[in-house]
Amino acid sequence: MKTRILLLSFIILTGCGTRESVVVYSSHSADMLGNYERLFESAHPNMDVQWRHMPAEDAYRRIQEERAAPAADLWWGGPSSLFQRAAGEGLLETYRPSWAEQVPEAYKDPEGLWHVIFLSPIAIVFNMRKWSSADVPQTWDELLQPQWSGRILLCNPASSDVMRMFLYAMILRAPSEEAGFAWLKALHAATRGYPENPTFLFEHMNRREDLFSVWLQSDVMLQRERNGLPLDCIVPPDTLLISEGIGIVANAPHRDSAEKFYEFVTSENTLAHQAHVYAKRPARKDIDTALLPEWMRESSLLSMNMDENTLEAKGQEWYARWARDIFQAK
Repeated sequence: MKTRILLLSFIILTGCGTRESVVVYSSHSADMLGNYERLFESAHPNMDVQWRHMPAEDAYRRIQEERAAPAADLWWGGPSSLFQRAAGEGLLETYRPSWAEQVPEAYKDPEGLWHVIFLSPIAIVFNMRKWSSADVPQTWDELLQPQWSGRILLCNPASSDVMRMFLYAMILRAPSEEAGFAWLKALHAATRGYPENPTFLFEHMNRREDLFSVWLQSDVMLQRERNGLPLDCIVPPDTLLISEGIGIVANAPHRDSAEKFYEFVTSENTLAHQAHVYAKRPARKDIDTALLPEWMRESSLLSMNMDENTLEAKGQEWYARWARDIFQAK
C-alpha cells in the first residue's frame, strides 16, 4: 500500500512538472533565437522552446520532407516567396494572429497561412569615413557610373538568397529581360570581387573605405549600431523589399504552443525590442513609430513591384543564365 501511494505521488509530481514543447525552425540568428527562447520561457514557465537554426531554404525543404510526420510546429523567418510556395504545397496551416488586420494585403496569405512580420530594403552600402550620403550613388543606375567602377563588392549570389533576389529584381525593373541582363553585365564589369558571405563583405568594407556594396539595410544598421562599423546606406527609390514571414506548420504536433509563441514574438513590445536589438523593421501598420529606432522613423520605403509568378517561373533560369553568361564568362 505504501509503495502504491509513493508511486501515485511520483506520477502526480512528474505530471505537474511536465512542460509544453514548441519546435521552431528559423533562419534568424542563434543569438536572436536564444534570446527569445529565454524571454518566452520566462513569461511562460511551463513552456519549452526547442529551436533549430538553418537557412530559410533548408527550413522549407525540411518541412517538405517531414510533411508525413511533422517535427516542427512553427516556421519563423525567411523570404515570403518561400512561405508562399510552402502554402501552395499544403505545408502550412491557417492561423490569423490578433494583429492580422494590421498587415497590408500584399504581406499576408488570404487564407491566413502566413504573414509577413519584417521588411528590409536592399540598399547601396558605403563607408562613412570616406563618403557622405550626398556624395554616393542615389539610384541603381547611378551605381553604374564610371567613377564607381572597380569599387563595388557584392556577396556571391551562389551562396546568398539576398543577392539572387537582387539579380531578379534588376531584371524585373528593366524594360525587357535582355535589358535587365545588359544592366547586370555592366554591374559585373564594375565589380571588384564577390565575398562568400556578409561577414567577409563587412570586413572588406571596414578596411577599404572607398568600397561600395549592395545589401540589406537592416544588416548594415545592425553592424553599425552593435559592432561600431562606420557603414551607412542609401535606399534607392525603386528598391526591392525583402519580406520575412511566419507560419504554423501543417499538422503541427504542438499547435497550441505554436500559437502562443507566434503571438509572443510578434507582439508590439516584442517587435519594438527586435527593432532596437536586431534592426528588424516591423511590417505592421499599427506600431507606434516612437517605439522604433530613429533611423527607422526617418526613412520611408517605396518598394518596386515584384511579379511573384514570373519570379517563381523564371528565377532559376535567370540565375543559371547570369552564372553562365556573365559571372563565368571569359
